[in-house]
Amino acid sequence: MSKVYIFLADGFEDIEGLTVVDLMRRAGIEITTVSVKDTKEVTTAHGITLLTDRLFKNTDFSDGDMLVLPGGMPGTVNLGAYEPLIELLKNYYTEGKKIAAICAAPSIFAKLGFLKGRRATSYPSFLDQQSGAVITEDPVVTDGNVTTSRGLGTAIDFALSLITQLLGEKKAEEIADSVLYSREIV
Repeated sequence: MSKVYIFLADGFEDIEGLTVVDLMRRAGIEITTVSVKDTKEVTTAHGITLLTDRLFKNTDFSDGDMLVLPGGMPGTVNLGAYEPLIELLKNYYTEGKKIAAICAAPSIFAKLGFLKGRRATSYPSFLDQQSGAVITEDPVVTDGNVTTSRGLGTAIDFALSLITQLLGEKKAEEIADSVLYSREIV
């Protein structure tokens, strides 16, 4: 079974984080929500308080197939300021493991140099922060082991792309059909 970790900080964009969790769980992917705080309680950008599955400090990520960062503000800033997450991202990237970010969160990848020479996208107001990237306005872009997406409106496409990478296009189509989603899977 595929194993994915998604990192949540206060101020993450509700739809970008929870759509990925929902669709991956429907696909049978083991996705674990991880708080980068000292508590499992996280409040979204729109004031919804929820409990994550795990705390970062108590989790061994060596079994993961993919790491995912939702965007939102100040969620992206909070994720980018959490040094243990930054070190984990660097390790995954160096090992060629899959990493993914949506909306403002690709700016974290850009700051780490992960997007240099790669095709990438992000929320429009963050495109100028994608230094060294080959910018595209596609809803979702995968270049090597790095996937980026534009924002809330592309959250389903983003989740389906990640499912495709882990379980294949047939499974992603099955999940899209089950939720009555008819856009093209990228």
